[in-house]
Amino acid sequence: MSGSVKPGKKTDSGPSRRPTRAEQARATKRRIIAAAADQFLARGYGATRLDQVAEQAGVAVQTVFFHFGNKRTLLKEALDVAAVGDDEAVPLLDRPWVREIRQEPDPARIIDLWTAGGRAICERVAPLMRVVRGATGTDPELAAQWDANQQQTRTAYGFLIQLLAARGALRPALDEQQATDIAFVLGNVETHLQYVDACGWTMDDWQSRTAAVLKAALLAT
Repeated sequence: MSGSVKPGKKTDSGPSRRPTRAEQARATKRRIIAAAADQFLARGYGATRLDQVAEQAGVAVQTVFFHFGNKRTLLKEALDVAAVGDDEAVPLLDRPWVREIRQEPDPARIIDLWTAGGRAICERVAPLMRVVRGATGTDPELAAQWDANQQQTRTAYGFLIQLLAARGALRPALDEQQATDIAFVLGNVETHLQYVDACGWTMDDWQSRTAAVLKAALLAT
């Protein structure tokens, strides 16, 4: 007897369903973003062409223009996906690991959890940020992208400081703005790249040492 199944017939794994147009479009965008990230890392921003991205993603170059418009927007999307780890429409500060931090009463544990989350972000974002940093001196658009990412990071560290301040954990001599400045400089991706690229730190080194320095610099004793 044939093992074929007639169209539309329910199988043991459930009825077949074709992806919706929205699901197909989202899958296409995912492929384009992944291909763009690969091309940026392999060729650099300036040498990457959208037709190369389209070829790797298996789409027409017009499809890349339709979804993203230009290379700058495509880089931004690749960075945004790398920052949170997926393309879900959930802001970083609403992610489950951040919700866990919101509920943590112990300030030292908050910093440990924050730094662990920061490590995961840096592991995903740092390769692309090296590309951006390397071209900021010659490309004003990439310089603006670098500045935007730095500001987003500073805003995130402001959230961390608000949590610590709400628990009365900050050093008495620090106000929230000063504490945010310190935390941002110690924990942002640019400092991370210096430690890893110039100083040869491992990711374990970065996580443990950054957490220790943040605690020493921020927390009341």
